[in-house]
Amino acid sequence: MSLEETAVGRGVRAIGARGIDTVSEVGRITLMYRDVVKSLGRLPAVRLMLEQMDRIGVGSLGLVVVISLFTGAVAAVQAAYQFSNVVPLKYIGSVILRSVIIELGPVLTALVVGGRVGAAIAAELGSMKVTEQIDALRAMGINPVRYLIIPRIIAATLMLPVITVFSDVISVFGGFLVAVLSIGVAPGTYVSSLRDFFYMKDLMSGLIKALCFGNIIGTMGCFYGFATEGGAEGVGNATTRAVVSSCVLVLVVDYVLAQVLFRVLFA
Repeated sequence: MSLEETAVGRGVRAIGARGIDTVSEVGRITLMYRDVVKSLGRLPAVRLMLEQMDRIGVGSLGLVVVISLFTGAVAAVQAAYQFSNVVPLKYIGSVILRSVIIELGPVLTALVVGGRVGAAIAAELGSMKVTEQIDALRAMGINPVRYLIIPRIIAATLMLPVITVFSDVISVFGGFLVAVLSIGVAPGTYVSSLRDFFYMKDLMSGLIKALCFGNIIGTMGCFYGFATEGGAEGVGNATTRAVVSSCVLVLVVDYVLAQVLFRVLFA
């Protein structure tokens, strides 16, 4: 057998093994979700959910504000460049508004929060797993799914739409600053274009996306945290995989939701 055939065989086996691992992970995530649904009959203490809402929502606001401000500013610059000699600049506000609330706001917020929150959840739960704190909870008769997983998933699912609304407002404001101070659009013209081309279905589609993205972030962080093995190195690997999986799934689900929302629901 030639060296090339050997390399091809190894590559095929590696792809096959990776495919099996992926299917196995999907199965384990499904089983975790089954346990979550079964445990929803008795919700955890409100205090636990409020603590996670504070960590996920309030703790992410500073970073989201900075990202959103410059997102709106860049959107204004790009819109002005692409509109040059094609579309009147009086429509720049409407373009920024619709692009932000439909796509940029929910997706960029999910990616930023996923990087921050997904890593934090996976690292926290992973550390508890390798130090056997989760086993200690089971020994004390405490359901770790109800005590650890459900508060984080619910908090992430509920708080991401709230953060996304803040992101939308800050992004539109950032676009306003650039449009007025740099491009030369009159403030009244910018505000008028926002009012004339605002549609509730655009806002609802963005919030539906944010709701799904928040659930993905919480689920991936909890799953990889609970699946951590191998000490400190395992915690690092779990954190990385949680962030990567969250970001990839956000983009994949974004496409699926775009097809459903704009071709079926809001068509």
